[in-house]
Amino acid sequence: MTNIERYTAFDVDGEGGNPAGVVLDATGLDEARMLAIAADLGYSETAFLLPDNHIRYFSPLAEVSFCGHATIATAVAHAERSGVGTLALRTQAGEVVVRTRHEDGQLLATLTSVAPSVRDAPPSLVEEALAALRWDAADLDPALPPRVAFAGAHHLVLAAGSRERLAKLDYDFDALGALMAREDWTTVQLVWAGPEGFHSRNPFPPGGVYEDPATGASAAAFGAYLRELGTTGRITIHQGEDLGRPSRLLVDIPATGGISVSGTAVRL
Repeated sequence: MTNIERYTAFDVDGEGGNPAGVVLDATGLDEARMLAIAADLGYSETAFLLPDNHIRYFSPLAEVSFCGHATIATAVAHAERSGVGTLALRTQAGEVVVRTRHEDGQLLATLTSVAPSVRDAPPSLVEEALAALRWDAADLDPALPPRVAFAGAHHLVLAAGSRERLAKLDYDFDALGALMAREDWTTVQLVWAGPEGFHSRNPFPPGGVYEDPATGASAAAFGAYLRELGTTGRITIHQGEDLGRPSRLLVDIPATGGISVSGTAVRL
């Protein structure tokens, strides 16, 4: 019988976060069975750990190349059973190293992404995305231009000019989902630069999920995006507030190399 664990990752003091399924021993499970488990759980992703630290991630609708919150959940679940340390996970996107440690009475996990990249977002695609989101070009923050960022999965980054604009998420699910599937965008990373850090929302229609409450993969990609604009050091991303699932993601942006994303996870 397959042992399925349930964790919420990037929680804030045990509350909120993004639920993920975790199967620490997925030996013998084929793709159809993994997808069925993910669909039955209904979380945005479920992680399946296979021999040699090979890991696969499934949304309720399809496999994804990399998922940050399910990686954090898997690392914490593994550390609770085997002790803290380092896992070198073999994802479809490449090797992702995750380190766990005890800090302030909690288990904290830090993943370091594969080599990230950032490219321009063609104006025609931005216009199509804005139409699906029911946003206007005037809603965007000109200081944070649209880009497509990658740190294991691709994400369109769009910055809102106000917290009020970010708070009003009412998009065309089918239109945005079709665009994202065509362009291979895992989520759309909607952000607002606030005084205490960045606030984020992540539509995820390709996975059958209206909105992801905490998205580690897009946080890593956003770190790469900010580095392209000249930012290094640590930033905090606040996500899930508008869903009633407050989440906190700590992103460390070095001058070169992979982007690190840290957070806690607790068993549901």
